[in-house]
Formats: sequence, C-alpha cells, structure tokens
Amino acid sequence: MKHTGVWIDNDKAYIVEVENGSEKLTTVKSNIERFKAKGGSGQRFKSGPQDVIKDSKYLEREKHQLKQYFEDVVAKIKDTNALVIFGPAGTNQKFSKELNTNYNTLASKIKDVVKADSMTDNQIKAWVKDYFKLN
Repeated sequence: MKHTGVWIDNDKAYIVEVENGSEKLTTVKSNIERFKAKGGSGQRFKSGPQDVIKDSKYLEREKHQLKQYFEDVVAKIKDTNALVIFGPAGTNQKFSKELNTNYNTLASKIKDVVKADSMTDNQIKAWVKDYFKLN
C-alpha cells in the first residue's frame, strides 16, 4: 500500500511516498510569480501622476499558475492509496479543494488536511511516517 504525504505552500511541494518500508521524497516547484505593487507618484504631494495597478490581471494570472502547479503535483501522486495534505498558510486547503472539485478519485483518498509549519526534509519524512504509523 502506498501512503503519500504532501507538504505544500505557494513556492514548492514536498511529496513523501512510503511503500513497503521505503520512502521517496520528491520536490515540485511552483512557477507562481510574485508581483510588487508599485504605485504613487514619487512626490510628496497627493497630486501628480499616479500608477494604476491592475490587481485583477495579476490575480487571474496567479490563479492560472496555481492551477498548473496543482496539476504538476497531482501528476506525481495519482497512484497513491492514502493521502495526507499539510503545510502552512492556505495553500493546503486550496489544494484539497482543487482535488475535491477536479480529481474525485484522488480526493476520496484524502485522510486529512493539516496545518503545519515549515519543516526540513527529514522532519517532513518523519511527520508522514508518524501520521500513517509506519516504521
């Protein structure tokens, strides 16, 4: 039986697969761009030219990049028997929602979605093995 744990945030996902006592760690990097809002006129006064920020354009681009990132992660975990998703912020929740919406077979294998802080590679491996009670 293959047990899989996915630690995921907006920058990268660590996938730990444990099967027959052996473990494998895979990293999937996201290509989600970070944009810096630049605005203001660079003057002390409120009048003057202002830069208009098109938030919707950036948010739409980020949404498409996030969807592609999730597709890349799904391609690595599609043959698992049990899945736990964990990580900081809300990316783990977004990933779970994506699985429930577009990948029903994989979503049925989700055992839990857990909030977790940043971890080292070894801590991630140990966390997954401990979660599934594997040793």
